[in-house]
Amino acid sequence: MAFEELLEDPVIQKYLHELVGPKGMPVAAAPPDGEVTDEELAEELGLELNDVRRALFILYENDLATYRRLRDEDSGWLTYLWTFEYDAIPEQLESEMHRLLTALENRREYERNHEFYLCEECGIRFEFGEAMDFGFQCPDCGSELQSLENTRLVDAMETRIDELRDELNVETANAEI
Repeated sequence: MAFEELLEDPVIQKYLHELVGPKGMPVAAAPPDGEVTDEELAEELGLELNDVRRALFILYENDLATYRRLRDEDSGWLTYLWTFEYDAIPEQLESEMHRLLTALENRREYERNHEFYLCEECGIRFEFGEAMDFGFQCPDCGSELQSLENTRLVDAMETRIDELRDELNVETANAEI
């Protein structure tokens, strides 16, 4: 995928937005060709220098930007020249999707293997053991805790897990019934 196409992809735009936030998005969304200083970016984009530096650091932490330092011989000041490295974004997104799949599978198993009770007044959910410890009464308001059916939640997780597996071309680890 060409660099320009990467930046036009709404999924990649969302990914960058999640990383750097709204203040850093102008930095992430319009990376210049070649090296640039944080001061140049701030001036060009009309942003606060601290917002630009924060965005650059986040991009650096996520292997999406690199820098090299130059020391001014006269003043001793360091200048950082930044380069954007967006080629790895598709692989990073795939890695994130794998982490999400694992987390959803673990959560689904947790939901399947536990019995829950709900305080309908407070909206607080308790595992069976907690509910039993409280005598099936809400510790906040004293209302009776009601058995909570979480089949819809588990079904929704299974649907999302199947979608992720299809998208990632991942087979089911264990045959599930």
